[in-house]
This record gives sequence, structure tokens and C-alpha cells, in this order.
Amino acid sequence: MSPDTSSAILLIHCQDRQGLVSTITSWVSSHHGNILEIDQHVDNENGAFFMRVEWDLHGFELREEEIEGSFETEVAIPQNLTWKLHFKNRIPSVAIFVSKYEHCLLDILARVHSGEWQIRIPFIISNHQDLKAIADKFDIPFHHIPVTRETKAEAENRQRKLLESEGVELIILARYMQILSGDFSDLYPGQIINIHHSFLPAFPGAKPYHSAYHRGVKVIGATSHYVTRDLDEGPIIEQDVIHVDHRHSIEDLIRKGRDLEKVVLSRAIWHHLQYKTLIYKNRTLVF
Repeated sequence: MSPDTSSAILLIHCQDRQGLVSTITSWVSSHHGNILEIDQHVDNENGAFFMRVEWDLHGFELREEEIEGSFETEVAIPQNLTWKLHFKNRIPSVAIFVSKYEHCLLDILARVHSGEWQIRIPFIISNHQDLKAIADKFDIPFHHIPVTRETKAEAENRQRKLLESEGVELIILARYMQILSGDFSDLYPGQIINIHHSFLPAFPGAKPYHSAYHRGVKVIGATSHYVTRDLDEGPIIEQDVIHVDHRHSIEDLIRKGRDLEKVVLSRAIWHHLQYKTLIYKNRTLVF
């Protein structure tokens, strides 16, 4: 994603019916827009239509501030669409929540530092002090906000104020080992991405890799999903697995699992940053 990219993206869903693709693309064309990417899907079981369309803003006759109103009156209202408009040239503000594990955090910061991702990270929040040195190394403000059962509401209130002060659009739980309250997660629908191993619910607890090793598992995996008040049951964005066997030690499983967590989380974040995700009935469509 380059800051020089000047394009607009519409994510759309509605009840399926004839002529939707033609109506939407005709609106883009009528305002002299050149479509760069288009993808659509029909969920026959639910009779639902989904679409992602991206078009070049160079030569488009509407200014950015005029696009939303034009599409609303000319297409969305007459067609009864649910939709969101995004602009590729805008750099999002992203907060990272961490605890003690550094592998996902370092992977994210490396991608930003190298220029692979164009995002702004105003701060890192943690319930422990362990990763402050990493934040300092990348010159990112670090906020230590301890969380206990008694102070959870107060801690989340402090977190919320920080998020609001910086206009944060996406929260990444980079192995943040705290359960967010339902009230907190409800404030950010489709804006919190989590990563965890895929041993749940078979191997819960603090040492899932140890439990999995002793059961002789043959596959380990990772899942990245949007956070809802239903804990780890939010809409899944990305998953992957690797095979293991009797030759692998517990340490091997942990190492491979953490490698997988980094990759799966980064893929999920990238899909979100490219505005390629659409949530529908606790499922995530990834265009």
C-alpha cells in the first residue's frame, strides 16, 4: 500500500437481485472512473450479494468529499445497500496491545519500519513492562496499564481514552494475554484483530503446546479473527496449519507455532489494511 496510490474502494452487501453489478459499475463509469479491481460473491444459502470495487481517482469527476453523498443518493438508497467507502491514500492509525511475547510485535514493527506497511502507530499498550525496550527502540510511546479483575474497568477506560485521543482505527492484539470486556469490544466492531493458536477448545490453559505434544498431535495451527464479546468466536480472517510428528519436541512445536502466529496475523492485518474484508453474520469474506 503506497501513500501515492489514489483510489477509492466500496465494500457492499445486500439482498441479491438482478442488475446490481451493472448499476454499481455504471455509477463509477458515469463519473469517469476507471475500475482497477472488482470482485463479487453471491451467497445462495442466504440470498446475499457481496462486492468489492476499487477505482482510480485520477480523472474521477467527483472530489473525495463528494463521493459518499453521490453514491448514497444515486445508488445506495435506491438499491437498499449496506456499504462502506474507503480511500487507499489515507494512512490509518493503528494501536498495538501486547503482554510478554514479542514475536508478533517485532514482525509488525519490522514490516512498518521496512515500508511494507504504511500505517501510523501512535502507541503500544501493555499490561506488563517486558516489551518497553522494543517500543523504545522503535521510538514508539509505550503505555503500561496493569489489569486485574478489580481494575479491569478502570484500565479499559484508560485504554479507550488513549485510542480516542489518537483517532485509532484498528487495534491489533499481538498476543495480548487479557480478555477484553464485552463492553469494550462492542465499541470497536470489526476494528480489533486477535491471533491465537488453534488448539482451542481441545487444549485450553497456559501450556497448550505441552498438552498437544503429550497427545501426539499431527497438526498445529493459528487463527486470526475479529474480536467480539464472544471471546475467540469472532469472524475468522485468516488461518493456517503445519504438520508435525513424533520427531518434534515441545520446543519445536512452540517455535513452529509462534512462526505461524506471526504469518497468520500479518496476513489478516494486510487483508484489513487493503480493505478486503467484509463481515457478515459472524463470517469474514476476504476478497
